[in-house]
Amino acid sequence: MPEISSYFPITDPTLIFFVVLLIILFAPIIMGKLRIPHIIGMVIAGVVLGKYGLDILGRDASFEIFGNVGLYYIMFLAGLETDMEGLKKNRYRVLVFGLLTFLVPFGMTYVVGTTMLNYSVAAAMLLGCIMASNTLIAYPIVGKYGLQAKPSVTLSVGAAMFALFLALVLLAGIVAANRNNAGWLFWTLFVVKFAVFCAAMLWLIPRLGRWFLRRYSDAVMQFILVMSILFMSAALSDMIGFEGIFGAFLSGLILNRYIPRLSPLMNRIEFIGNALFIPYFLIGVGMLINVRLLFQGEGILWVVFCIVFFGTIGKAVAAYLAGFLFRLPVSSGNMMFGLTSAHAAGAIAMAMVGMSLEISPGHYLVDDQMMNGVVIMILFTCIISTLMTEYAARQITLRDREYPHDGQTDTDDETILIPVKYPEYANNLVSMAILMRNHRLNRPLVCLNVVYDDQQMRRNQETGRRLLDQVTSYAAATDVKVVTQVRVSANIANGIKHAFKEFQASEILIGMHMHDNVSTNFWGQFHQSLFNGLNRQIMMVRINQPPNTIRRFQVAVPSRAQYEPGFYRWLERLSRLAGNLDCRILFHGRSDTLALISEFVQNTHPTLRADYSPMEHWNELPRLATTIAQDHMFVVVTARKGTVSFKSALERLPGELTKYFSGKNLMIIFPDQFGDAMDEMTFAQPQHQEEQSAYGALQEWIRKTVER
Repeated sequence: MPEISSYFPITDPTLIFFVVLLIILFAPIIMGKLRIPHIIGMVIAGVVLGKYGLDILGRDASFEIFGNVGLYYIMFLAGLETDMEGLKKNRYRVLVFGLLTFLVPFGMTYVVGTTMLNYSVAAAMLLGCIMASNTLIAYPIVGKYGLQAKPSVTLSVGAAMFALFLALVLLAGIVAANRNNAGWLFWTLFVVKFAVFCAAMLWLIPRLGRWFLRRYSDAVMQFILVMSILFMSAALSDMIGFEGIFGAFLSGLILNRYIPRLSPLMNRIEFIGNALFIPYFLIGVGMLINVRLLFQGEGILWVVFCIVFFGTIGKAVAAYLAGFLFRLPVSSGNMMFGLTSAHAAGAIAMAMVGMSLEISPGHYLVDDQMMNGVVIMILFTCIISTLMTEYAARQITLRDREYPHDGQTDTDDETILIPVKYPEYANNLVSMAILMRNHRLNRPLVCLNVVYDDQQMRRNQETGRRLLDQVTSYAAATDVKVVTQVRVSANIANGIKHAFKEFQASEILIGMHMHDNVSTNFWGQFHQSLFNGLNRQIMMVRINQPPNTIRRFQVAVPSRAQYEPGFYRWLERLSRLAGNLDCRILFHGRSDTLALISEFVQNTHPTLRADYSPMEHWNELPRLATTIAQDHMFVVVTARKGTVSFKSALERLPGELTKYFSGKNLMIIFPDQFGDAMDEMTFAQPQHQEEQSAYGALQEWIRKTVER
């Protein structure tokens, strides 16, 4: 009978995949009980089960393939989830931190390499490149805590890519110098290839993404497109002499605008990566590490100590110095150090380049001892990085709970009701509701289908249930719960109003008809009855394309809109919507109204790309129509008759929208008027004495009206 050892290492692909899945399943459970980040568990599992450990698992081609995919995935997600507006605003900080996190560890490692390890100048420079660059191995921890938009994370991601860029350029110079072809022709060709690559990606990817996402809504097709763009960019980056991770990060940055963080597509991308590819990569990295080398003599211990200690100290000095210069809290410095201190397969790739450079017969730029030191260094830096990032993430989370910074509270009565009727239109409505909801409250959306009480009732009820199943499935892809109801009523408007009260909704998001015929029924068969019969916010939307392909919102705000009780509700919804879509939003209105809008945006959504354009008269709508492109959305904040901001010009609104905004994406908002929204805190407080007395009289009139 064969011995048990004869069955190991496992080489059967099916069993290998099974064992990997068991590791992915149980590592978080075991590490969670030990209060250790599960990323470390993946790496340690690879060390234990690999050929340098118990030799249970063979490192077959799947680890090479999935490992590369996982590494690209980490960099792609880092680009995809980067706060682009924050990156633009902090671009000089990114450059400064990028230079620090490159130069400090590079300089320290170079000096240590030439003095304490007796390496040649070229070998020490190569070691400096390895330690100056880093892999965002701990980035999944940031995603788990939802801290992707934090300044420290944005700075770390940008600086990591800048440091990688410098390291790759210097590495190319070292290789060229050792092959005696580092002349002006080499560097000219190198710069041209890089410029052409970046220009081609910046031109091709946005056009391809917009075209495809507008025409095809199939979830599988969209995911395959994104993966195709990712690996095309990584492959082209490899071809021009850069690591594929640079191309993966660049493609993520370019697609950042087209894949909202709260979209089903983003949810699928994160799920596949975190469930399979990234853990596969981490396990594969662990299988490359030979811990036994630490017990084979003092030489390797000295090399590992010097590389790990001085390289890590260099990253720490850069992170905390940058935090001090930028006046960031210590927790942000901890996060910057944690994210930029890890090294992974990219370090091995650089070392392998050095092993291929023969400096004399039989002698190579990187010897076995240095290579082994780099491999073991990966284990220690991964542990340091994940522990520090987890610690910093908890610090920042606790700090944010103690000092809320975005003006959002958990006392909002937000519950969005979405009446749906047409399958081809329902998903877009739900998508917009997801993008404008307060995710902190984590309240479900309410989707409603109202059918007439007639002979076709049973058939229409079944059709309605299928439609509600569709939107429930769509929302579930973003981890958003949906409450559904098929309601029978003799009148559609009454059915919606009764459901509104039953679910204690705060607002309604409803679709408009898609035709543009001018008639007294512009608002549709029941819309007018709806907004005349409800005093709460109603948003009517006509959208001709997926929300994530909209580039700009233009908002027309009537004078005295700030005196309406629902002023801040619609402003908050539009700010969330534009912020989650990373769109520009342009407000048109009177200067006093725009001043209050600007103050609100700066206080609660400081990263929102908002602009303000004075509009003194409502008859300027025809002029605005000429500035609205097909991929813009025009938002009209209107008012019901008899309210503070109502004006006679609004009676001409249906005809003007039909005449000048035909075929355009359109949203019409009827703000809250009375009811619970009448609390004094929801009104804008006027600054001048005359305005204050008028404001007080207005409040008194509203109270008397409501009481009467």
